[in-house]
Amino acid sequence: MTEQHETPQSGVSAKALQKDIPQATVARLATYLRVLAVLADDGVAIVSSEELAVAAGVGSAKLRKDLSFLGPNGVRGVGYDVIKLRDRIEDVLGLSEGHRVVLVGAGHLGRALVGYGGFRRRGFAMVGLFDNDPAVIGTTVCGLPVRDVSELTDAVAVLEPTIAVITTPDAAAQGVCDRLVAAGVLCILSFSPVALDAPPHVEVRRVDLAVEMQLLSFELARNAEATQEAVAAVGDSVGVIYTPEATSKGAVVQP
Repeated sequence: MTEQHETPQSGVSAKALQKDIPQATVARLATYLRVLAVLADDGVAIVSSEELAVAAGVGSAKLRKDLSFLGPNGVRGVGYDVIKLRDRIEDVLGLSEGHRVVLVGAGHLGRALVGYGGFRRRGFAMVGLFDNDPAVIGTTVCGLPVRDVSELTDAVAVLEPTIAVITTPDAAAQGVCDRLVAAGVLCILSFSPVALDAPPHVEVRRVDLAVEMQLLSFELARNAEATQEAVAAVGDSVGVIYTPEATSKGAVVQP
């Protein structure tokens, strides 16, 4: 295996590196971090670039290029130290000190997110849960009391969250966003498909599950068409006629 020689990195700060890392690389670093966390839990000490690339679902050349943005990390002929590389990625992604998260919208989606243990394992601690439904306010979700959204501004000052999550109905999302911005929250993750209006200094990201499923639908249709074309090409080469009905059942029609 071929890795980079490891050298001291104390002279290169995470903040300096963050300015030069492309967004696509950042997304893949998050994937590498997930894989490294699993390897660390399994007691794996060293991983090669090829092994890490396969586990992350990327090419080894792309992985090495992505990791090059972090500075030298591996040892030639040995591989990457799993713990050191995990810690380095966490530092660059701003996760080394963890994040405090508040969530607004204690419906089914909000409750599911609060109950997901993976957030805490990856440095995201849920510290506040809010809603405006009198039937929900005062109940407890995974040890967190649901508070009235009218308390949000004062609560943010006390809880000091670094990230807020919006899982409200679409009609309420912008109002909640406005409250969060006014309270000083700088990073917002919204599960509403509505485009939220926020000042330039506030980072807003949207997760639209319907759009993600539409993209999957497109990939399914495209792959099915490509498969049919490939099967037809094989049939032409051997003088066998394949029909869509036959191929779906694993059968062929002889000429």
